Amino acid sequence: MNDASATGKAAGTGAPVSAAIVAVASWLLACAAVVVFMAARPVLDADQLFFLVDVVGAAVYGTVAGVVLARRAHPVPILLAVASIGVGIAALSYSWTELALVRPELPLGILEPRQNTAWIPGTLSLFLVVPWLIRDQAADTATRIGLGVGAAATAWFFWARTYTEIPAVWFVGPVVVTGFATAGYVAWRWRRGPEDERAGMGWLVFGSALMTASYIPLAVPGVPWMLTPLLHLATQAFYPVAILAVVLRQRLWGLDLAVSRAALAGSLVAVLAAGYVAVAVVVSLVLPTDGSVFAQAVAATAVALAVQPVRAWLTRRVHRLVYGDGADPARAVRTLGRHFAGAESPEVLLGELAAGIGTALRLESVEVRRASETIARWGEPSRPAEEVPLRDGSLAVTAPPGETLGARTRDALTELASVVEAGLVVLRAAEDLETTRRRLTEARLEERRTIRRELHDGLGPSLAGVRLGLQGARNLIGTDVDAARDLVDELSRELDRQVDGVRELSRGLLPPVLDELGLTAALDELAANHARAGFRVELETTADASGPVAVAAYGIASEAILNARRHSGADGCRVRVGHDDDFLVIDICDDGTGPAPDARVGVGTQSMRERACGVGGTVRVENAEPRGTVVRARLPWCGP
Repeated sequence: MNDASATGKAAGTGAPVSAAIVAVASWLLACAAVVVFMAARPVLDADQLFFLVDVVGAAVYGTVAGVVLARRAHPVPILLAVASIGVGIAALSYSWTELALVRPELPLGILEPRQNTAWIPGTLSLFLVVPWLIRDQAADTATRIGLGVGAAATAWFFWARTYTEIPAVWFVGPVVVTGFATAGYVAWRWRRGPEDERAGMGWLVFGSALMTASYIPLAVPGVPWMLTPLLHLATQAFYPVAILAVVLRQRLWGLDLAVSRAALAGSLVAVLAAGYVAVAVVVSLVLPTDGSVFAQAVAATAVALAVQPVRAWLTRRVHRLVYGDGADPARAVRTLGRHFAGAESPEVLLGELAAGIGTALRLESVEVRRASETIARWGEPSRPAEEVPLRDGSLAVTAPPGETLGARTRDALTELASVVEAGLVVLRAAEDLETTRRRLTEARLEERRTIRRELHDGLGPSLAGVRLGLQGARNLIGTDVDAARDLVDELSRELDRQVDGVRELSRGLLPPVLDELGLTAALDELAANHARAGFRVELETTADASGPVAVAAYGIASEAILNARRHSGADGCRVRVGHDDDFLVIDICDDGTGPAPDARVGVGTQSMRERACGVGGTVRVENAEPRGTVVRARLPWCGP
């Protein structure tokens, strides 16, 4: 058990001194009873099992009463204290009486009759009165009636068992009826009550019903002598934990603790183990053995075949109740895997995965984080979360109020982390796709701006000049034919230049030879075009490409050569095309002035990077040695 950082519903004033007295007194009574019992060495019978029930009850109820009472003075921990002291006195009374039989000189005093009566008020009130008091709200009419009936049933049992000789059914029957009615009321609150009052109530339903059922054998004649104490022993191991679980899950009375899930699972498994032993004893007594070894072996086999499968099934159900799908990580992974098929978007997918993990493992909250960003959240954490690292982030979870994460749950979270990582990969891929789409759109817009600029600033004014020249030639025909002829010749040359410019623009965007003959032929043509303009391009190719990679490579090379021609101050550049494993590598180098230290990324450089990113590659622009600039592109490549 350890402290948690969440705040309770309503802080209250505890009684730490009284809590310490109760806890110490309960343990002293239990230890003293055990010491005296060992000194007496009595013969084994049913009373000794009841003695063990009382010792366990004193220790367990005393501890729980001390924990709760130290933080809040409330009728529930007070009744727990009464129960622990009562069963402790009963245990000490029994062991002292047994010792007095061995050593007659010892006085009995007031201890002799207490073994059959001291335990009654506190123990019966635990399941007849306490369930009505576990609440933060004021008692309503039904609660007050239930408290009255529970107190009356407790008083009747005590008086009838202590001072009358009536059959047990007449004082056990009202207790059983009242106990099941109380368990039924708790079950109604669990299913139909206010949402904030349901947490942990299932534990109290099971505990109340189990405590009530353990008293039925007292009213049934002929029940095997071991059955009743074994049932009581099972309930004493579980019921205090059930009370503590509901109190802590709801943070009643300002209590701010956390109990390990392993404690809850262990208490339930202890109940099942005791029930298994009880059933085994009953079946062994019922089956005829005739005193023979063979008959006893048959009886033992029958017990194993009849009870073991039930015990195994119940154990699995217990682990499912406490850990959810954490008891079977493979099942949880299969469940979460179904979310991948129906999610509308990666964000919705991660939200569904977080909700699936929280529901499957019975957690309070789940967050999927990437760096400092919360990608998805389910539930609201009431205290600092525990994180499970992922490759690209973390999974932050909190256990329900009043509980801590156990090793089984942490193992399940580790198993489920791979599913969440897959969801983050899907999200990252979707984000990369969206970024690529955006960059592709920007690249298309930039190409359209380039075309518009060339048409508006180049071809448009030129055609307008040709139009004016034709008008001038028309005017000169009647007065100066030779001048008109010279003007028409000049206009023809201008039209040829503009036709070449349009062809160069179209080739720069996507030359036909690239589709027809591949990257190497397109680069040869590009080098020849620049050579005609006076800029030398040395081309060295050891690999070819086609398709989108070829388009991207050509666009990068074309832009890099144009930048070198315009800005490097060199009279040429070198273009090398090769491959490195699964990458096509393009290097464009010049021996010019190189990029300035404070140079900003321009449109051309951005365009090259976007082209490379569009096919999953990269582009770097660096200083060459000893001088100049080198542009290196690495593009995914599987051969031509």
